[in-house]
Amino acid sequence: MGCDTPRSVGVLGCGSMGGAIARGLVQSQTLEASQLALFDPDYSCVRDLAELGAWVAESAEELAKGEWDVLVLAVKPQILPDVVAPIAGLLAHKLVVSIAAGVNLHTLENLLPDVRTVRVMPNLPIQVRSGATAIAPGPLAAEEDVQLVRKLFCSLGSAQVMREDQLDAEGAVVSCGPAYVALFIDALTRAGVRAGLPAAVCRDMVEATVLGVAQTLLESGEHPRSYMERVTSPGGTTAAALYQMEPLVMEAAYAATDAALARTQELAGGK
Repeated sequence: MGCDTPRSVGVLGCGSMGGAIARGLVQSQTLEASQLALFDPDYSCVRDLAELGAWVAESAEELAKGEWDVLVLAVKPQILPDVVAPIAGLLAHKLVVSIAAGVNLHTLENLLPDVRTVRVMPNLPIQVRSGATAIAPGPLAAEEDVQLVRKLFCSLGSAQVMREDQLDAEGAVVSCGPAYVALFIDALTRAGVRAGLPAAVCRDMVEATVLGVAQTLLESGEHPRSYMERVTSPGGTTAAALYQMEPLVMEAAYAATDAALARTQELAGGK
C-alpha cells in the first residue's frame, strides 16, 4: 500500500538518535528543513537545523501544539513519563512515534491515551542513511500510519514492520549492533598492532574491510556463511583463525543479546 510523504515531522529530543533522524530526513531529501519542528532543552543540538530553516519550539508544550503529521519522541526511556505527562492531552488523536527502548505499547497507551502510537527501534547508522529500524504499531494506528512511518525510516536505511514481541530482540541485536561492530573493529585493530602493524594504518584497513564485506553481502544477497567458506582455503590461515575465533564470537553474541534483553526488561520496569 502506498502512502504520501508527510508534510511535516516533529522531533521531541534531538540528541544522538533524535538528531540523526532529523538530519537524515533532510539529507535524504525526504523533507526540507523547513518541514521539521524541533525541541530540545539544549539548543546546541538543533542550532544547525534551525540555521537551515527548521522551526525550533521554545518548549515541549509548544511543539506538541504544532501542526505536524508525525511526532517522534526521542527521549530516554527513564524520563519519557515525565516528559509526556504535561503534553499528553495535546497529543490526542495524533500520530506519535516512540524510540524509547523498553517502553512497550501498553505503557505508551497508558501515558498517551487516544494517541495513535507506533514503536520503532532504530540504530545509529541512520545518521549516514544506512541504519536499520524495526516498527511495531499500537492498536490505534491505522495501516496508513504504519506505512507512513515505514516510508520515513526507509529513507534512513532498512525498515521492517514486526510484532512488538519481536521488537526487544531486534533492539538487543540490531540497535545495539553498531557498538558490537565498533568493538570488533577496535579489537581486530588492537590485534594487528600487537602483531606489529601501525595503529592508524591497521584501523583504516580493518574499517575498509568491514565496509567492503557489508556492501558485498547487501548487494549480492549472499549468506554470510557462504561468504566465509568462499574466502577460507582448506588448511589455510583463515581456517586456522576461524577455528579459534568462531566459538568465542558466538558465545559473546549470545551473552550480549541476553544481557541487552535483560536490561531492556529492567528499563520496562522503571529500573
